[in-house]
Formats: sequence, C-alpha cells, structure tokens
Amino acid sequence: EMEAKYTRKMQALRDELDLRRKTEIHELEERKNTQISELIGNHEGAFGAIKNYYNDITAKNLTLINLLKEQVEELKKKEAVLEKEKADVVRENKGLTEPLHEAQELVAELQKKLVNYYRDKEALMKSKAHLKIAQKELKDLQWEHEVLEQRFSQVQEERDDLYQNFTRAINEVQQKTGYKNLLLERKLHGLLTLLEQKEVELSEVLAASNLDPSALSMVSHKLEDVLNSKNATIQDLQIQLARVCKAHNDMLQTFEAKLTAFGIPLDNLGFQPLSFPIPGQ
Repeated sequence: EMEAKYTRKMQALRDELDLRRKTEIHELEERKNTQISELIGNHEGAFGAIKNYYNDITAKNLTLINLLKEQVEELKKKEAVLEKEKADVVRENKGLTEPLHEAQELVAELQKKLVNYYRDKEALMKSKAHLKIAQKELKDLQWEHEVLEQRFSQVQEERDDLYQNFTRAINEVQQKTGYKNLLLERKLHGLLTLLEQKEVELSEVLAASNLDPSALSMVSHKLEDVLNSKNATIQDLQIQLARVCKAHNDMLQTFEAKLTAFGIPLDNLGFQPLSFPIPGQ
C-alpha cells in the first residue's frame, strides 16, 4: 500500500512538473518570438537608415567627382601655361650652364681639399687620444693580469684541497651509511622472522590449549597489542632507514653540485657514488 501510495504521488508530481515544464517552454517560446519580431523590426529600421546614409554619401561623392573634374581641367590649362614658361627658362639656363659648370667644378675641388684637411686634422687628434687611452688600458690590463694570475693560483690550491676533502668525506660517509643501512636491514629482517615464529608458536599454543572463547579473546587482544607494538617498532626502523637513505642521497647531490660549481668532472673521482633506494618507493 505504501508503494502504491508513493507511486501515485510520484506520478502526480511528474504530471505537475511536466505541466510546469510545458508552461515554461510555452512562455519561453512566446518571449523568443517577441524578441525575434523586435530584432527583425530593429534590423529593418537600421538597414533603412544605413541605406539612406549610403545613398546620401553616393550623391555627395558624385557631386565631388564632378567638382574635381572641373578642377582637373583648370589644372591642365595651368600646366600648359607653365610648360611654356619652363621652356623659356630652360633656354635661358642653357646660356648660363657653361660658366656655372666651371664655377661648380672649382668649388667642388676646393671643398674636397678643405674636407681632406679637416679630416686629416681630426684623425690626428683622435689617434693621439686613442694612443693615450690604449697606453692606460695596457697598464691596467697588465696589473689585472698579475692579480688574476695570483687569484688563479690561489683558487687552484683551494680547489685541490676541496677536492681531496670532499673525496675523503664521501668515502667515509658512504661506508658509514652502507654499514648503518645493512645493520638496520638485518635488524628488521630479524624482527620479521621473530614475529613469524611467535605467530606460529602462538597458533600452536592456542590449538593445543582448547581455551574458552573469553580467554581466547583476551589472549587475542594481548596478541594484537604485542603485534601493534612490534609493527610500530618495524615502522620506526623503516623510517630511520628511509632517513638514512635520504641523507645519503642528499649528501651525494650536494657533493655533485659542489664539484660542478668548482669545475671538477665527476669522472675524476675514480669510482661511481651509489644512491640507496628509499624503502617504500
């Protein structure tokens, strides 16, 4: 009865929502049609205005074209008059060309001589100034060369010392880290083996003792506490092992960065530093 009741309610709700959806769709269609009609009216009005605007522009352009044609005719007439005047001026210029040409050649020759004189004078002054600057730069470079040679020798000594110290440190740290990792792994392996043995022994004891459920539950709780404690110990050892591996890898990265900074290639070490994988990765 409840299922039939809620089925009827669900059907009534669906009918109501369907009716509401149809009503909203009808309202949306009416608003859409109204907006479309308004847009069509607006577009037709705008099109008419643009059409009238371009008709006015076309009429103005035609008027302007006619006006420009008249101006072109007037300019052609003036050009013909100017051509005649230019021919007269050209005839006059031909009579003055030869004296002008001779005078221009003389002026050009004198200007060349004057330019060469100023050029030679300026070049001489620049050469003297460059000579003084070059002499001063030579002295500065000689002094800087001596200073750089001393600094280069000092940097070479520091590089050799750092190289020896880093090589010694990496060997010591790698040996210590490898030994510590080996101890931690052996300790972890021993604890896991001991835990398996204890679990087997406990299972045999429980099977042989035929304990009642309450006692068995108490023993199980104690066993869980012991297992949780052992698991926490294993997790701590794993965390310590991960820290040691990470510290070793970070030390290797720092060492390689220092060697790169001092321009020492890694091939000069004579051995390949090993990075330890972090447990759990």
